[in-house]
Amino acid sequence: MRVMVIIKASSESEAGKMPSTELLTAMGEFNEQLVKAGIMLAGEGLHPSSRGKRVHFSGRERSVIDGPFAETKELIAGFWLWEVKSMDEALEWVKRCPNPMESDSDIEIRPVFEASDFGEEFTPELRAQEDRVRAQADELVKRSRQD
Repeated sequence: MRVMVIIKASSESEAGKMPSTELLTAMGEFNEQLVKAGIMLAGEGLHPSSRGKRVHFSGRERSVIDGPFAETKELIAGFWLWEVKSMDEALEWVKRCPNPMESDSDIEIRPVFEASDFGEEFTPELRAQEDRVRAQADELVKRSRQD
Protein backbone atom coordinates (compact mmCIF):
# COMPACT_ATOMS: atom_id res chain seq x y z
CA MET A 1 0.00 0.00 0.00
CA ARG A 2 1.08 3.53 -0.67
CA VAL A 3 0.79 6.19 2.02
CA MET A 4 1.43 9.90 2.08
CA VAL A 5 3.25 10.93 5.21
CA ILE A 6 2.46 14.58 5.85
CA ILE A 7 4.68 16.78 8.01
CA LYS A 8 2.45 19.44 9.50
CA ALA A 9 3.65 23.03 9.46
CA SER A 10 4.67 24.88 12.61
CA SER A 11 5.10 28.53 13.46
CA GLU A 12 8.84 28.24 12.69
CA SER A 13 8.33 26.52 9.31
CA GLU A 14 5.72 29.14 8.38
CA ALA A 15 8.17 31.88 9.40
CA GLY A 16 10.64 30.42 6.90
CA LYS A 17 13.11 29.29 9.57
CA MET A 18 15.46 26.78 8.00
CA PRO A 19 16.33 23.56 9.82
CA SER A 20 19.66 23.27 11.60
CA THR A 21 22.56 21.26 10.17
CA GLU A 22 21.89 18.76 12.95
CA LEU A 23 18.28 18.26 11.87
CA LEU A 24 19.18 18.13 8.17
CA THR A 25 21.76 15.45 8.97
CA ALA A 26 19.28 13.40 11.04
CA MET A 27 16.59 13.66 8.36
CA GLY A 28 19.09 12.74 5.65
CA GLU A 29 20.06 9.62 7.60
CA PHE A 30 16.39 8.74 8.12
CA ASN A 31 15.70 9.18 4.39
CA GLU A 32 18.65 6.88 3.61
CA GLN A 33 17.14 4.22 5.88
CA LEU A 34 13.79 4.57 4.09
CA VAL A 35 15.42 4.20 0.67
CA LYS A 36 17.54 1.21 1.75
CA ALA A 37 14.37 -0.45 3.09
CA GLY A 38 12.69 0.13 -0.29
CA ILE A 39 9.96 2.30 1.23
CA MET A 40 10.55 5.88 0.12
CA LEU A 41 9.12 6.72 -3.31
CA ALA A 42 9.35 10.52 -2.98
CA GLY A 43 9.78 13.20 -0.36
CA GLU A 44 10.20 16.94 -0.23
CA GLY A 45 10.04 19.90 2.10
CA LEU A 46 7.80 22.82 1.20
CA HIS A 47 8.34 26.57 1.36
CA PRO A 48 6.09 28.50 3.78
CA SER A 49 2.52 29.22 2.70
CA SER A 50 3.49 32.91 2.24
CA ARG A 51 5.06 31.76 -1.04
CA GLY A 52 2.00 29.77 -2.06
CA LYS A 53 -1.42 30.31 -3.56
CA ARG A 54 -4.79 28.59 -3.23
CA VAL A 55 -7.42 28.30 -5.88
CA HIS A 56 -11.02 28.26 -4.63
CA PHE A 57 -13.54 26.44 -6.84
CA SER A 58 -17.21 27.41 -6.83
CA GLY A 59 -19.02 25.80 -9.73
CA ARG A 60 -17.31 27.15 -12.86
CA GLU A 61 -15.77 30.09 -10.99
CA ARG A 62 -12.16 30.11 -9.79
CA SER A 63 -10.63 32.60 -7.39
CA VAL A 64 -7.00 32.82 -6.33
CA ILE A 65 -6.00 33.46 -2.72
CA ASP A 66 -2.40 34.49 -2.01
CA GLY A 67 -0.59 33.07 1.01
CA PRO A 68 0.18 33.17 3.84
CA PHE A 69 -2.70 31.10 5.11
CA ALA A 70 -3.96 31.57 8.66
CA GLU A 71 -4.36 28.12 10.18
CA THR A 72 -0.79 26.87 10.63
CA LYS A 73 -2.02 23.60 12.16
CA GLU A 74 -3.78 22.81 8.86
CA LEU A 75 -0.75 23.50 6.65
CA ILE A 76 1.87 21.12 5.29
CA ALA A 77 5.61 21.70 5.66
CA GLY A 78 6.70 18.58 3.79
CA PHE A 79 5.76 15.09 2.71
CA TRP A 80 6.93 11.61 1.83
CA LEU A 81 5.30 9.06 -0.43
CA TRP A 82 5.99 5.57 0.90
CA GLU A 83 5.27 2.02 -0.24
CA VAL A 84 4.62 -0.08 2.87
CA LYS A 85 2.97 -3.40 3.71
CA SER A 86 0.49 -1.87 6.14
CA MET A 87 -0.51 1.22 8.08
CA ASP A 88 1.18 -0.36 11.09
CA GLU A 89 4.49 -0.50 9.20
CA ALA A 90 4.12 3.16 8.21
CA LEU A 91 3.38 4.05 11.82
CA GLU A 92 6.51 2.23 13.03
CA TRP A 93 8.64 4.17 10.53
CA VAL A 94 7.12 7.52 11.54
CA LYS A 95 7.85 6.76 15.21
CA ARG A 96 11.54 6.40 14.24
CA CYS A 97 11.59 9.75 12.42
CA PRO A 98 13.52 12.62 13.98
CA ASN A 99 11.25 15.42 15.20
CA PRO A 100 11.01 17.51 12.01
CA MET A 101 10.63 20.79 13.94
CA GLU A 102 12.42 22.44 16.85
CA SER A 103 9.11 22.65 18.73
CA ASP A 104 6.41 20.00 19.10
CA SER A 105 5.19 18.71 15.75
CA ASP A 106 2.75 16.34 14.12
CA ILE A 107 3.06 13.91 11.23
CA GLU A 108 -0.06 12.54 9.56
CA ILE A 109 -0.21 9.26 7.62
CA ARG A 110 -2.88 8.86 4.94
CA PRO A 111 -3.45 5.95 2.55
CA VAL A 112 -3.26 6.80 -1.15
CA PHE A 113 -6.19 5.64 -3.28
CA GLU A 114 -5.41 2.67 -5.48
CA ALA A 115 -7.29 1.81 -8.68
CA SER A 116 -9.13 -1.02 -6.91
CA ASP A 117 -10.61 1.46 -4.40
CA PHE A 118 -12.80 3.05 -7.10
CA GLY A 119 -14.82 -0.03 -8.04
CA GLU A 120 -16.79 -0.35 -11.28
CA GLU A 121 -16.77 3.42 -11.84
CA PHE A 122 -13.09 3.13 -12.75
CA THR A 123 -13.68 1.64 -16.21
CA PRO A 124 -11.04 -0.16 -18.30
CA GLU A 125 -10.74 3.02 -20.41
CA LEU A 126 -10.07 5.11 -17.31
CA ARG A 127 -7.54 2.53 -16.09
CA ALA A 128 -5.72 2.69 -19.43
CA GLN A 129 -5.70 6.48 -19.26
CA GLU A 130 -4.33 6.35 -15.71
CA ASP A 131 -1.56 3.97 -16.81
CA ARG A 132 -0.60 6.31 -19.68
CA VAL A 133 -0.54 9.36 -17.43
CA ARG A 134 1.58 7.57 -14.80
CA ALA A 135 4.06 6.40 -17.45
CA GLN A 136 4.33 9.94 -18.84
CA ALA A 137 4.78 11.38 -15.34
CA ASP A 138 7.47 8.81 -14.53
CA GLU A 139 9.30 9.79 -17.72
CA LEU A 140 9.14 13.49 -16.76
CA VAL A 141 10.59 12.70 -13.33
CA LYS A 142 13.44 10.72 -14.92
CA ARG A 143 14.21 13.58 -17.32
CA SER A 144 14.10 16.22 -14.58
CA ARG A 145 16.60 14.22 -12.51
CA GLN A 146 18.98 14.01 -15.46
CA ASP A 147 19.06 17.81 -15.86
